Amino acid sequence: MDSHNFPILTRKRLSLRLAPGLGGGIASFECCAVSEGNIPIFRPYEAGDPAPTALASFPLVPFVNRVRGGAFSFRGRRVTLAQNMPPDPSPLHGQGWLHAWTVERLGSDHAELSYRHSAGEWPWDYEARQAFALDDRGLSLDLTCTNLADEPMPCGLGQHPYFLCTPNTRLDTGVETVWTIDEHVLPVEQVPALGRYDLRDRLVCGQALDHGFGGWSGRAVIADPDLPFRIAMSSPDAHFFQLYSPASGGLFVAEPVTHANAAMNAPEEEWTELGMRVLEPGETMSLTMRVEILQP
Repeated sequence: MDSHNFPILTRKRLSLRLAPGLGGGIASFECCAVSEGNIPIFRPYEAGDPAPTALASFPLVPFVNRVRGGAFSFRGRRVTLAQNMPPDPSPLHGQGWLHAWTVERLGSDHAELSYRHSAGEWPWDYEARQAFALDDRGLSLDLTCTNLADEPMPCGLGQHPYFLCTPNTRLDTGVETVWTIDEHVLPVEQVPALGRYDLRDRLVCGQALDHGFGGWSGRAVIADPDLPFRIAMSSPDAHFFQLYSPASGGLFVAEPVTHANAAMNAPEEEWTELGMRVLEPGETMSLTMRVEILQP
């Protein structure tokens, strides 16, 4: 990685390395503690890996998580999407994370990236933009999507940050419901988020979870006794939350998202409840994510 292809933003103790050419994602987000050196806030990029899933975080646009079987119907149109993470039969996360983004503005502690999608397999033109800003306490990230087509377009947004974890890492957030899943990580039944699905002040590493949650409180706090700080992630625009915690441990993903997994496969009259938006021509929706460093 070099600073030309991966521009670096800094503000006091914080450093953010962007990856515009790799899905418009984040390569690293670190805090410099005086005695401990640089400490990752997000799981850092695995150098040389060309997959966006090796990044510290990447944007989800114009939908999040899966489209069941790669097809959905919208107002008389059948839309078919190819696999984008084989062997998973269901395409994930839209197009933005799989294409290069353009650097529109770049300052010492702020940047703006854009991605323009031309209608094709996804049959609507749209433009996505991300605005990054560091301040003394953390990172603010605003993701927007504007429908550039001359007809309505389904839309949903999210962010996909990876966090490192140990057996002692704890996640504290509020959710009301969870969707059980099948062998293809597709939703089966919405049930109360109790027991192993309760996300209030619980151990989060190695939990064998890959589930979507509804009724998210909009704020999550991550803590570990080995860290000199806590991490607070918030998103007032996201009422859904996706948690991936593989049984192997070492990392987890905590995604603020605007709609439920496979929401586009439900009848359109259920979309509002599931968080799926329909953008009229020229309309824009946004998702703001804030990540702050808190004292223990």
